[in-house]
Amino acid sequence: MALAYPFTAIVAQDAMKQALMIAAVDQGVGGVLVMGDRGTGKSTAIRALAALLPKIDAVANCPYNCDPAAANTGLCQACAGPKDKLSAKSITIPVVDLPLGATEDRVVGALDIERALHAGEKAFEPGLLARAHRGFLYIDEVNLLEDHIVDALLDVAASGENVVEREGLSIKHPARFVLVGSGNPEEGELRPQLLDRFGLSVDVTTPMDIKDRVNIIKLRDAFERDRVGFIKKWRRKETAQRKIIEAARALVTEIETPDEALEFAAELCMKLGTDGLRGELTLLRAGRALAALHSQESVTPSHLRNVSGLVLRHRLRRDPLDESTSDVRIERALESMG
Repeated sequence: MALAYPFTAIVAQDAMKQALMIAAVDQGVGGVLVMGDRGTGKSTAIRALAALLPKIDAVANCPYNCDPAAANTGLCQACAGPKDKLSAKSITIPVVDLPLGATEDRVVGALDIERALHAGEKAFEPGLLARAHRGFLYIDEVNLLEDHIVDALLDVAASGENVVEREGLSIKHPARFVLVGSGNPEEGELRPQLLDRFGLSVDVTTPMDIKDRVNIIKLRDAFERDRVGFIKKWRRKETAQRKIIEAARALVTEIETPDEALEFAAELCMKLGTDGLRGELTLLRAGRALAALHSQESVTPSHLRNVSGLVLRHRLRRDPLDESTSDVRIERALESMG
């Protein structure tokens, strides 16, 4: 397995790093879409996040990493039943890559051909969605994903379950994951239905500060020359960042949400004309996760201002009479609110 570049060694790209940490703290925030220029650290940051994720309990020998504390409705067919019969193990939250050319069978699962031929049994071979349950599913070049794979992802993302019917088999298993996608907008746009599934969106650009560029080159060159030594050098910072995320995950459910924050979220979304209430709900979840990362007890309008671009830039309708970017429109709305 290739050694990943340390998350804490990534220079600049603060919005991207913040979005990924928010998703790590509260996986219910929806997911992260990172779009921008080639060579700006999109894939590097997403794969580096895996080293910062804490351990979770999972049912031993379960291919779906079921939560032993979950109710039967949240477990696979094999794990549903008396809890005293389930043994638990500690695993790292999974981060699974979905290759661009993956077949539908590899993604959702398929008939286990080897067992069918040798034992004459119809058995299910879990796919990538099974491996990603309770973790992260990463798709590079997500805007180039084939339509039939997108359709499968949308079905599972909406229900939290993966249903597979193959050759007389009918299998259903839980599949709740954080969808993380990256891509270059020059290569095409995402389907609106898939775009709506991402809770946070980040636009990344090539750094234009000389000092940042020089620092990036130095660090990346040092990593390529001696990966093991470089990772060892950054281990202390990685450990500290992991502890921050672990503490925030434990704290986030205790974060208070005063009426002031609720009113701020509602007013901002009304000014921007976002459809439905998903914008407000995601804004609040992201704000609470940010407050937890800062070890604060309640979410404030300041937290919501901080994450408003991440949450709302991909939710704004296109206005033919206003050629301003989404970020400019959000900034104007924030200024009007004082």
